[in-house]
Amino acid sequence: MSDLRTVDEATFDEVVLRSDKPVLVDFWAEWCPPCHQIAPVLAQIAADRSDQLTVVKLNSDENPAVSARYRVMALPTLILFHRGEMIWSVVGARPKARLQKELDDALLTVPSAGGTQSATHR
Repeated sequence: MSDLRTVDEATFDEVVLRSDKPVLVDFWAEWCPPCHQIAPVLAQIAADRSDQLTVVKLNSDENPAVSARYRVMALPTLILFHRGEMIWSVVGARPKARLQKELDDALLTVPSAGGTQSATHR
């Protein structure tokens, strides 16, 4: 799908919930065309914002317990976590500009993650 780091049920808590940096999780599945459509957008966001957040992917079919824990009912679902808390989520693929704007707005609620850098990505 992309070169983003993959998490699973065994690594989710450590990589996502215990991170001091915000983590955007892409809940996806191989059979999901919109998931493949948004993958390059997420890879670009991950590269552009590596100092600001981490982007990971989780295959919902292979990790149903994590998907159920966060009530993921449709794919793709993107959930932004910070220090173990879910702070933003969106269902469905988005154009890059719209996704960046929504992510900017969500990151403004995270101390030291938003700030002046997020304004450069609008």
